[in-house]
Amino acid sequence: MTENLLISGGTLIDGTGSNPKPNEHIFISDGKIVAIGEDGDKKANNFCEEENIPSDQVATINATGKVVMPGLIDSHLHCTFDDVQSNDELFFHRDPTMVALVAAQNLRKILRAGVTSFVDPDTAHGIGPALRDAIEAKVVEGPRMKTGVQALLTAVGGTAGRLIPDEGTVGYAQVVNSKDEVIKWVRRHIKYGADWIKIHATGSIPGKPGELLVWNREEIKAACQTAHELSVPVMAHCRGAESVRVCAEEGVDLILHASFMDESGLEAICENQVSICPTFTFLANLADFGSKVAASPGMEDIFRGEIEQTAKMIRKAYDNGVRILSGSESGFALTPYGHWHAREMQVFVEDLGLTPVEAIETATKNGAWAMQLDDQLGTLEVGKLADLLIIDGDPIADISILNDKTKINTIISRGEQVDLDSLWPSHEPIAGWKVGNWANEILTWDKAYE
Repeated sequence: MTENLLISGGTLIDGTGSNPKPNEHIFISDGKIVAIGEDGDKKANNFCEEENIPSDQVATINATGKVVMPGLIDSHLHCTFDDVQSNDELFFHRDPTMVALVAAQNLRKILRAGVTSFVDPDTAHGIGPALRDAIEAKVVEGPRMKTGVQALLTAVGGTAGRLIPDEGTVGYAQVVNSKDEVIKWVRRHIKYGADWIKIHATGSIPGKPGELLVWNREEIKAACQTAHELSVPVMAHCRGAESVRVCAEEGVDLILHASFMDESGLEAICENQVSICPTFTFLANLADFGSKVAASPGMEDIFRGEIEQTAKMIRKAYDNGVRILSGSESGFALTPYGHWHAREMQVFVEDLGLTPVEAIETATKNGAWAMQLDDQLGTLEVGKLADLLIIDGDPIADISILNDKTKINTIISRGEQVDLDSLWPSHEPIAGWKVGNWANEILTWDKAYE
């Protein structure tokens, strides 16, 4: 372990919302930032003299011409899904032991994309707490992690609709069918080690457009009260105006998506100081690149419309002081690990009109709140934990470069330099992991002989 590290000469983006500062020096010792500023090198020398640290025990990095910024915090990803293409394969074709082994590899991809902390709302087979603890114990390499166990769904289902059983547990889902069951499973998940409780407030009902609120107020309130009594926050998947308003009114701390939020929902969000993680990245990737992955016809326009409609209200929320977080929804075929963790910031700049500095704050300072470490993470300040990036290029001029792994010169996680020279983590096809298709298109007589 490199316990003492001096990073010199870089342009500092500290994550607080302040403008970049050129020619800054940062001194790290024992995993924390000890000195920072134009005179940070002098402060580092004074510290070493006081602590009797010889100069040959101080590593140095020359960051001249580069940008130094906090490590990214992805407030919404799924490290156990493994770039899944369908709910069917996720629910019914994933062995829990193999899920854990593959997730350990996924964690390395996430870290090497510049993500030094993340929140995983729900995990396949509920293995999130075990992964988190394995990271902290250095059994596996990965970013700092906060996690749920499984998502709580009513029998109506979530985005998977009829794939959800009437009761029981499947994949990332735990079905609850009454207020009493909600209370029981919130308590159990907290006992199992949940940092967050996630409820799937909306779901898809066959024959009805979009997603509808599939929890009643009593159930939502019970989830929030029970979790809060045990000092655990609650997040809710909300892709509908009514769900945003009701969840904000009944005590939810963080809204995921907030799709189609209306003025009444915004009022409830502001009144109750609820945070939002829009997670536009999944939608934006399909809207912009759907044709390249054979997306269903018309989906590009549908998802682009959802972004445009929702972005207007998210911007209003931001202007009213609502905390906005950056999340990638990584774990799906549209959002594979290591590739799109910074895309949300780009969407915030292009569709919400945030400045790059403001967008970076959503993935650093604001994300530290979701990590429940806002006094320790998210900004580069004296006393904070040393998670930071050195970037070749200027993300203020072009925020999209943070998606380019070749622009990440150095990653410091827990005060230590991450090895970026090793091969990118990957694996061969796993038996039974993916569901084969008979065909990707309908074979009509005309198509066969056209």
